Amino acid sequence: MISSKTSFIALIGNPVSHSLSPIMQNAALQYLGLDLIYIAVPCKDKDLELVLNSFKKINCKGLNITIPHKEKVFNLCSEISPIANKLKAINTLKLNSEKKWSATNTDVEGFIYPLKNLNLAKKKGIVLGSGGAARSVIQGLINLNLSTISVISRNKSSLDELIKNFDNQIQLQGLLNSDDQAQILIREADLIVNTTPAGMKTTKYENNVIPYGEAFWRSLNSQTIVYDLIYNPAPTTLLKFSANKGCMTIDGLEMLVAQGIKSLSFWTDGLEVPFHVMNDALKKYL
Repeated sequence: MISSKTSFIALIGNPVSHSLSPIMQNAALQYLGLDLIYIAVPCKDKDLELVLNSFKKINCKGLNITIPHKEKVFNLCSEISPIANKLKAINTLKLNSEKKWSATNTDVEGFIYPLKNLNLAKKKGIVLGSGGAARSVIQGLINLNLSTISVISRNKSSLDELIKNFDNQIQLQGLLNSDDQAQILIREADLIVNTTPAGMKTTKYENNVIPYGEAFWRSLNSQTIVYDLIYNPAPTTLLKFSANKGCMTIDGLEMLVAQGIKSLSFWTDGLEVPFHVMNDALKKYL
């Protein structure tokens, strides 16, 4: 029941109308019996500082930050967790005792949630794409102790920068998607993760496409796990294709739920909600 005492948590981004976060977070807040609601607030670049400063002065208990603000929000925060600093991206904020923004990133924990019990230590992984999401994925794969991590991208400059970012942790192998050597890597990979938007259900991208085209996947073998960070549509064209080849497939829904659980814990100083509460709410909605 929303009353005059109800506080709120908001998702800030542009666009936000496609987000499933309000569905799962409101289910969790209801389960916990908290007098809180979760809303999505579209926010343009030029308004980010104004919006964040305004939210400090009203009954806002926390924020999720999504594209395109995950990096721009850094200079509006007074405390930033080591993982957010390392990833150069923030996705969760709360107000500290001095009414200033304290920031973290829950994407890495979200990403590794469905992989934790798959014994990937000393295995070979491939990351497709070199944008912001690829950073969280690479950090997650490092945490899972993979022996080799290769990144395949269309964009040489963002690929080079990404590899440089992880120089002090691991020697990443970077390839352009047109490189013939990619076929050898795909044949030998234990895990392939798609962080590109190819196949996403939006007007901008055709959602029947497969990252880098079907020919790129010709050497995929049935022992490889294929993980697509996209959760809408489910399954994506890539995951259908991979399942037909006999591969184990994972979509982005578990990551979405797991990072949401970690964000909620950050806002509520450690409260935990069972995974199924958020997951069931999304399954019902989708």
